[in-house]
Formats: sequence, C-alpha cells, structure tokens
Amino acid sequence: MKRIALDIETTGLDPKLGHKIVEIGCIELDNNYPTGRYFQEYINPNRNMPEDALKIHGLTNDFLANKPLFIEIVDKFLNFLDGGELVIHNAKFDLGFLNYELELCSKENLKNFKVIDTLLLARKIFPGAANNLDALCRRYSLDLTKRKKHGALLDAELLADVFLEMNGGRQQGINLEFENKIIERNLENTKNCLYSKKTVAPSEEEALKHKKIISLLKNNHW
Repeated sequence: MKRIALDIETTGLDPKLGHKIVEIGCIELDNNYPTGRYFQEYINPNRNMPEDALKIHGLTNDFLANKPLFIEIVDKFLNFLDGGELVIHNAKFDLGFLNYELELCSKENLKNFKVIDTLLLARKIFPGAANNLDALCRRYSLDLTKRKKHGALLDAELLADVFLEMNGGRQQGINLEFENKIIERNLENTKNCLYSKKTVAPSEEEALKHKKIISLLKNNHW
C-alpha cells in the first residue's frame, strides 16, 4: 500500500488572503514504512515573507528568490503523489493551500485522493490531550533534536514516524511474524495430538485378571 506523508510551509494561514506555499515535503511509505523515496521543493512565493511566518520556518526572501514558482514544479509533485494515499497532519490546512494552487495552475485538485488526517486519528486515540506534531513525537519518544524550526521535509519524516507508531510501531512486522510462527507451531502440536500410532497390548497376567473380573459380573454383555 503506497502512502505519502506530506507537509507544507507557507507565508501565512489563508491562501485567499494572498498567502503562498514556500516548501513542500513528502515521504513515500510502503505498508507504513518509509521506502527512501522523497520529494522536496522550496518555492518562490513571489511576495514578501511576513515576520510571523519567518519565525516559524526561517525561510527568507533572499533564500526563496531564486527558487521555482509552484507552476514550475506542479507536474513533478503530482507524479510523486500518483497512486498513493495521503497522510497529513491537519489535512484541512495543507489541502486548502494545495488545492488553491493547483486550481490556479488549471490542474485537478486532490479531492480524489484518499486522505488520512493524523490529527483526527490522534484526537480519537488521545482525547483531550495536546495532539500537535511535537506532542505526538514526545508521546511516542521520537527524536525532536533536529527540529529547531519547522521544515516541510523534516516534518513529513516525523509525521511518517508518528503514523507508523500509530499503527503498531516498528515492531509490528516482527510481532506479526512471531504470532504466525506460534500459530503454525500450535497447529502442528494439535495435529500430532489427534492420534497415537503406539499400540499397547495387555500382558498375559492382565488378560487373565480381566477375564476373571468379567466372569464375576452378572448379566454382562461381553
């Protein structure tokens, strides 16, 4: 099962107010395990970076000035997603920006993709608790030392690890293999216990005693 852990960084909170995507990061998963394939692009937003957004991800106007526009990377991005399910933390935010940009490029939006929102999953698993990505990483004892600032690819990597933990962690394959071996061994033991090939015959003395006991029984049918 191909899945894509996806994250974006932006200049603000609402694309309809002129805010833009400045980074996309994706990690490919196969049966919830990272395959090693990833997608990352920094994107020129063609506007100034607000101070509040700069504090979150640290992407400056100068750094982004020579990066491609979204329309220049859109086909490469969609090719990477092709055939996969999307794993996103707070999917409403990311999809709002991505679909807005895709429609500006006259591309089909992501409405036909199956989306797994890990924020909604986390609220079911840990109701009432903090369920942002940092909190989930701490809850699952995942290393956050590299996360000095937000970054789409780094956050997609952390999201992939969180999603794996939500589905049983890195031991899930080992546990399944162990359980299968136990089942196979139990079936083998059961099969061996269905009958015994060993035949035990009574001794001559035992046969005589048995005959004597039978003769003492009244109205016996033997």
